[in-house]
Amino acid sequence: MKVLVINAGSSSLKYQLIDMADETVLAKGNAERIGIDNSVLSHTPAGKEKVEIRTDIKDHVQAVRMVIDALVHPEYGVIKDMSEISAVGHRVVHGGEKFSGSVVIDDDVMEAIRANSELAPLHNPANITGIEACKSVMPNTPMVAVFDTAFHQTMPRESYIYAIPYSAYEKYGIRRYGFHGTSHKYVSLKAAKLMGRPIEELKIVTCHLGNGSSITAVKNGKSVDTSMGFTPLEGLPMGTRCGTIDPAIIMFLMEKENMTYQQINHYLNKESGVLGISGVSSDFRDLEAAAREGNERAKLALDIFAYSIKKYIGAYAAAMGGLDCVVFTAGIGENNPYIRQKACEGLEFLGIKIDEEKNQRMVGRMGREGEISTTDSKVKVLVVPTNEELMIARETVELVG
Repeated sequence: MKVLVINAGSSSLKYQLIDMADETVLAKGNAERIGIDNSVLSHTPAGKEKVEIRTDIKDHVQAVRMVIDALVHPEYGVIKDMSEISAVGHRVVHGGEKFSGSVVIDDDVMEAIRANSELAPLHNPANITGIEACKSVMPNTPMVAVFDTAFHQTMPRESYIYAIPYSAYEKYGIRRYGFHGTSHKYVSLKAAKLMGRPIEELKIVTCHLGNGSSITAVKNGKSVDTSMGFTPLEGLPMGTRCGTIDPAIIMFLMEKENMTYQQINHYLNKESGVLGISGVSSDFRDLEAAAREGNERAKLALDIFAYSIKKYIGAYAAAMGGLDCVVFTAGIGENNPYIRQKACEGLEFLGIKIDEEKNQRMVGRMGREGEISTTDSKVKVLVVPTNEELMIARETVELVG
């Protein structure tokens, strides 16, 4: 069974075609600058060179047609015809409270995704566009929606209700939703497999650390708390997002700087985080380079980020009543030994001990998992590359296979 995984953005469409018989990626690519000048489709078939197709891509329907054409192309294609695609799995950012798992897409599901667009105005409309484009090109192919928020729907009420008037939750759905759920689910399952233990008996903290970052407490295979909240702005300081701050700062800044809602929203989402602290960059590689050259604010940004991770690990160990494993994943989690070491430093009382040599040895091992804790560490510390596309494909097969 071959599954096409689609992740549609407002002007992009990322894809992977996965053969679920052995879970190998047959091809992957990205249609960029859809509806904009200089659009391009980058297509990489397994074992072959990347192909770039430069032509005007007026909309997502054309992008999907180009993806199919690339997949069946006699030179760089990987299948004979469209009929080999058994199903399409779509990443959808926000499912609200409606969906606690993945679902086969029908008219009612589409209506619910549209209704949740108010909660994810930058993402859900783009996801809807991708689904509709695929349906127009492949009307008879089953489609599945896999929600970033679904994994976190197992959180208890004390984890997701905010201490504001309860009517705000009842009227507007204001609560903690959490994001990166597909990634947190994938790496927690992978960690259990690497440990050789059932996930139903494990207490795991998963750290998805990238330009957007979140941490999740996974108890017995279920999310019981997560750092992102009503929006992805809450939690850790990130590349350009402020993370958790005193809410009064917002009103204070709006008054002092005479900011509009749009301006403060941009300030907190695009000008803050490690970029705002360092004044250098939102890219952690740039920050490390600057820190090595003696830039104190760049080093401060790195240390604040690592300190925040440490606080969440400790808090979630307390929330779960123990800890068996910490998992680092995503761009920073997989590739930054300094952040991993600093985040675990001082947590020996929880049973966490990092092996510095193992930690450094993970550098350059892109796409490979490994243990970085010492042999006598009571808590396993793992680096596990995330694979959201494979998780989406698995969920799709489970529903339509």
